[in-house]
Amino acid sequence: MSTPRGHLVRSEIAEQPAVAEGILTTAAGAGSEVTRLAGLIRDAAPRAVLLTARGTSDHAALYAKYLVEVGLGLPCGLTSTSTLTVYGATPDLTGVLWISISQSGGSPDLVESTAAARRAGAITLAVTNNPASPLAAAAEHHLDVHAGPELAVAATKSYTAQLLTLWLLVTSWRGGDLAPAGAVPGWLARAVDAGDVVEVATRYRFVDRLVLTARGYSYPTAREAALKLMETSYLSAQAFSAADLMHGPLAMVDADRPVIAVVPQGRGGEAMAPVLAALAERGADVCAVAPGGVAPDATVRLDLPAGMPEDLAPVVQIVPLQRLALEMAVARGLDPDAPRGLRKVTETR
Repeated sequence: MSTPRGHLVRSEIAEQPAVAEGILTTAAGAGSEVTRLAGLIRDAAPRAVLLTARGTSDHAALYAKYLVEVGLGLPCGLTSTSTLTVYGATPDLTGVLWISISQSGGSPDLVESTAAARRAGAITLAVTNNPASPLAAAAEHHLDVHAGPELAVAATKSYTAQLLTLWLLVTSWRGGDLAPAGAVPGWLARAVDAGDVVEVATRYRFVDRLVLTARGYSYPTAREAALKLMETSYLSAQAFSAADLMHGPLAMVDADRPVIAVVPQGRGGEAMAPVLAALAERGADVCAVAPGGVAPDATVRLDLPAGMPEDLAPVVQIVPLQRLALEMAVARGLDPDAPRGLRKVTETR
C-alpha cells in the first residue's frame, strides 16, 4: 500500500500539542534553561535586540520583534545578514543582544553572521531545534526549542515550538507571568481537530492567487501561511500588514482573489475593523481565521478558541492555516511532504 501524500505534514501538525506540553514541562522551574538565559539577559541589560533568521524562522523572528518592542520597550530589528557575510561590515554591537533563529542551525549565512556579531561585541543566542548544530556552536548561548525530529521539508511543528519558546524567553526576561502558556496545548489540540478546514480547502482548491493579512502579533502568522501555501500548493500568496494593504495593494483585491484575514481578540483585531470593512465594500471573498464572534461578516471561517491572549495567539493561529495548506496541496494532486525544488536545510550566504 502506498503512503498517502502529506502523511508527514499531517503527522507533524498533530504532534504540536504534545510538543508544546514538552516545552512547558522543560521550561518549568527556576532551574530551567529558559529561566537561566532570561536572567542572564536581564542582568546584561542589552540596549537593543537584533534578530536574524531565514524562511519560516524569519517569521518567528518577526513575532519575537513584537514581543520585545511591546513587552520590553527595547528597539528591535531584523538583520540583513549580507551586510556582514557579503559586504564585510563591522558594526559596533557592544551591548546588543543578537538572537539567531533556525530549525536546523545549518545555514552558513546565519552561522557566519552570528560569529561576526559575537566578534563585534554582541551577546549572541542561537534558538534552534539542534543543539549540535554549527549555529549553536557559533553563538555564546543556545536555547533548544525541543520540537523533536522534523521530517517534512516545510517546517511545521518547529515553527510553533519556536514561537512558544520565544514567548517564554521574553516573558521570563521581563518578569511576566508564564501561567497563560499552560493553556496552549489545549488550544492547539482544538485547532488541530477543528472540522472546517476541508470545506475551506475545497472552496479554494482551484485558486491561483491569495492575499493574507493581519496586524500586530498576528502579522507573522499571515506571512508564514503565505509561505506554506506557496511551498506546498505552488500558488501566488502575498502577505501584507493590514495597514500596508490599505496603502495600495487593496486595489488588486476583488471577488476573484480571496483574502485570508487573521483577526485576533485584542488591539490587533480592533485595528483590523476598517480593513475588513474595506474588503467587504470590494466584494472580496474573505476567510477569517478568528475566534467565534470576531469578524462576523466573513465569507467563510477557520474558527479558533476564544480567550487567547493576543501575544500568545500566534502559536495557535497558524495551525488551521498549516492544515489548509496541506489539504489544498493534496486536493491539487501535490505532495506537501516534498515540495519541488526545496531541501530541509537551505544553504545561503
